Amino acid sequence: MDLFYHSLPGERKLRLHFHRFMLRVHEELTALQGQIDPLDIIADRFKTETDVLCFDEFFVTDITDAMLLGGLMKALFARGITLVATSNIPPDELYRNGLQRARFLPAIDAIKQHCDIMNVDAGVDYRLRTLTQAHLWLTPLNDETRRQMDKLWLALAGAAREHAPTLEINHRSLSTLGVENQTLAVSFATLCVEARSQHDYIALSRLFHTVLLFDVPVMTPLMENEARRFIALVDEFYERHVKLVVSAAAPLYEIYQGEQLKFEFQRCLSRLQEMQSAEYLKREHMP
Repeated sequence: MDLFYHSLPGERKLRLHFHRFMLRVHEELTALQGQIDPLDIIADRFKTETDVLCFDEFFVTDITDAMLLGGLMKALFARGITLVATSNIPPDELYRNGLQRARFLPAIDAIKQHCDIMNVDAGVDYRLRTLTQAHLWLTPLNDETRRQMDKLWLALAGAAREHAPTLEINHRSLSTLGVENQTLAVSFATLCVEARSQHDYIALSRLFHTVLLFDVPVMTPLMENEARRFIALVDEFYERHVKLVVSAAAPLYEIYQGEQLKFEFQRCLSRLQEMQSAEYLKREHMP
């Protein structure tokens, strides 16, 4: 996608992460409340900007997005906008088993009608090779660990962390350190210090096959709420086979120093240990 976008002549091109695109659509719909045919208005606005719309990581999990995309895709294509998108999922499998999926099928039909579907799988999982050769729990928190995390990000995501988009997860903003190729860089503070719910972790585990979690502190007796959220996060990532890379203040078995969650955290530590194994890393992500 990088090569295609930068090789495309002219200025009438627009590249967005798919979820950033949908966030913009929702914001414009809110501003257009009461207007007739708001999706047509939004499509007109995109047409004033671009002839080619590039999506990174076309992936649908939200029912509201699914309901909108049929009409929106038709409106964009009707205005002669060309769509170029990357996805780990073929069109017919998008939003499979989602609520009211029948209302999303027009979006699939529009994509198949107006786009050429190309499988560019090279047969070599470079992400797996990188992960199996790397330490996935990096400590202590210092410049060298940060350099290692940045190096892993570059290898796994395929691009430097030049942008840190804000995601909308369950209608709330979530600050990131980077988003690229279904890989997320994010801080412990964002995911476990802020008031996050199990539903947030479920959404993230469906959206991203790999997460780099930065700056995990030693969890003291004053951080039981943070530890509880961390356990919930690990549980959801484990269930959906998310690959997890962590920078932490202490080794794995020294990271929790609290009292209330000793039993629960032992299970969490066991899962974290398994998540570093070659067998786990070979498991296919389950969005």
